[in-house]
Amino acid sequence: MMQKKAKLSKFLTVPIQPIPIDRDRSVAGLLEKMESAGFGAKQIAEAHRIWLDMLDDNTTIYLCASGNLIPAGMRRLLAYVIKNRFVDVLIVSGKILFHDIHETLGRNHYQAHPSMSDEELEVNEVYRVGNVLANLDEYREADEWIGSVINQLDLSRSYTVREFLHVLGRELSEIANEDGILTSAFKARVPVFCPDISGSELAVGIARERFEKKNHIYFDTAQDTIDLMLIAQRARNSGLIALGSTNSQEMLAIADFSSYLNRINVRGHKYAISIVTDGFTMDTRTPSINASYKTVFGKLAKGALTAYVPCDPSIALPLIITAMSQTAAKYMKARKRPSFSFAGKELTIEIP
Repeated sequence: MMQKKAKLSKFLTVPIQPIPIDRDRSVAGLLEKMESAGFGAKQIAEAHRIWLDMLDDNTTIYLCASGNLIPAGMRRLLAYVIKNRFVDVLIVSGKILFHDIHETLGRNHYQAHPSMSDEELEVNEVYRVGNVLANLDEYREADEWIGSVINQLDLSRSYTVREFLHVLGRELSEIANEDGILTSAFKARVPVFCPDISGSELAVGIARERFEKKNHIYFDTAQDTIDLMLIAQRARNSGLIALGSTNSQEMLAIADFSSYLNRINVRGHKYAISIVTDGFTMDTRTPSINASYKTVFGKLAKGALTAYVPCDPSIALPLIITAMSQTAAKYMKARKRPSFSFAGKELTIEIP
C-alpha cells in the first residue's frame, strides 16, 4: 500500500480547486482562480498566462484569425490588441477584413431573432449569418469603397497583398471615426497578410472595379510568402495566437516550409495559443512534438508552451483581452518588439 501511494504521489500532486465566489471582481482575478480549475476554465486561464509570457520574452507574436469575429462584436477588442502591440504580425482571412472595412466605414451588424424568416430577410436584401444580420446595400457600399481605393493606385505595377491592405488601412484612417483592424495596423505599423483574398468578400470589391472601370490590379503573392519567411527566420522567439479555426495559420505554416529556399531553419514557435471550435483534444500545457499538435499549432520548438481552448473566440476573447488590459502593462514597458518599415512592396524587418 505504501509503495502504491508513493507511485501515485508522482502524479497526484496538484489538486483541482473549485472556483470561489469572492469580492475580487476583476477579470484578471477570475482567470487567476480559473488556473486552478480544469478543462476549458483552466485552458482559458492558461491562454492568458502564456500571452503574458510571450510579451515578457520579447517574442514576435503572430495573430492568425478567421471566421465571423467582426459581426460577433470583436472589432474593438482586436483593435485594442493591435494598437497596444500585444501582437506584431497579422494573418487574417478576407472575410474578417471585409467585415472590418464595413464597420470602420461607420456601418453596423445587427442582432437577429429566431422568429425572423429567412425568406423575408432575403426579399428585403438582409444578409443573415447565425444570429447576426447585415444590410446588403451597405456591403455593396464597402465593395464600392474598395474599388475607389484601387482607382487611385499605380496599376502599371503589381502589389503585394500586404502592401494593398496597408493602403486600405491608410485610406480608412482618413475617414474613420473609430479604429478597426486595418486602421489600427496602419497606425501601429503592424503588417497584415491575407491568405485567401481571392476567395473572400474582398474579391467582390476588386472584381467590381475591374468589371465597371476596367482597372486591373495584380497581386505578387510570392513576395508575401517571402516576407513572412524572413520574419520567421529573423525572430528570436515566436508565438502563435490562432482564432476561429486551425486553418487560420496555414499561411504561416507555408512560410515556415519555404525557409529551405535560403537554407535557414525555422526553430518553431516557443509559445502557441489556439482558441478554436475545431474538434481536437489538447490535454497539457507543454506537449510532446507529434503530428496532432503540429496540426493545431504548426511547428513547435522543443518544450513549447501551448494552450488549446476549445471555445468560440467570441466567448474567450472578451475574457482574455479584458484581463490583458489589467495585467499586460508591466510587461509592455520593457518589451523589445519587432519593427517594420513599409516602402512599397519592400518590407524592412528589424528584430531587436
